[in-house]
Amino acid sequence: MSATKKVLLVTGGGRGIGAAICRLAAKAGYRVAVNYATNQSAADALVAEIAAAGGEALAVKGDVGVEADVVAMFEAVDRAYGRLDALVNNAGVVDVKARVDEMSVARLERMMRINVIGPMLCAREAVKRMSSSHGGRGGAIVNISSAASAHGSPGEYVDYAASKGAIDTFTLGLAREVATEGVRVNAVRPGIIGTEIHASGGQPDRVERMKDMLPMKRAGTSDEVAHAVLYLLSDDASYTTGAILNVSGGR
Repeated sequence: MSATKKVLLVTGGGRGIGAAICRLAAKAGYRVAVNYATNQSAADALVAEIAAAGGEALAVKGDVGVEADVVAMFEAVDRAYGRLDALVNNAGVVDVKARVDEMSVARLERMMRINVIGPMLCAREAVKRMSSSHGGRGGAIVNISSAASAHGSPGEYVDYAASKGAIDTFTLGLAREVATEGVRVNAVRPGIIGTEIHASGGQPDRVERMKDMLPMKRAGTSDEVAHAVLYLLSDDASYTTGAILNVSGGR
């Protein structure tokens, strides 16, 4: 899966699954742009870690839910590296556990702005740089969806699940739209993964509480998701586009 000198942008790359993707990509030879919205210290620490291991990385600030930030983020990558070969749409949010009849419009708008509009804006900018119709050399996009898109997260995060369902559909449509332009578009659906997102949703014990309900009786790791993402980015997946790969332990 060598990708020497190729450039990868990972949104929400400072922590969790995003950070695992950045580490593995750098090890494979990518020059990695680590996007962050607010936690600069985490992104800077990851960049330093990658550099110490002999890789090359850059921290890039930007809120994917703000169009001007998205444009500026891609322009920063242009200035630093002069090319873009791959994008991982990883940035996303979850909110506290709630039923739909308890959700405010502010919550719903934030969820869709960051989890749906943001990845679409990032993909727009990536296609402008990678598609042969824009003079690009081709590339790959991997969207991070969720197993929630298939089961709906009733009583917990129906809004989050719906946002990831939109990502699944977007992946299929964009893949077919740019299939003749050298750009492959796929998605990974993680299941219950041991990251900080559960605490941000008000359920820090969720992994421990749910693990016995999972077919494999354990949560997944960020590295297990990252390996699936790197496969889909790589030339080993050259005939794979419009695919949605479950990394969910059978859930």
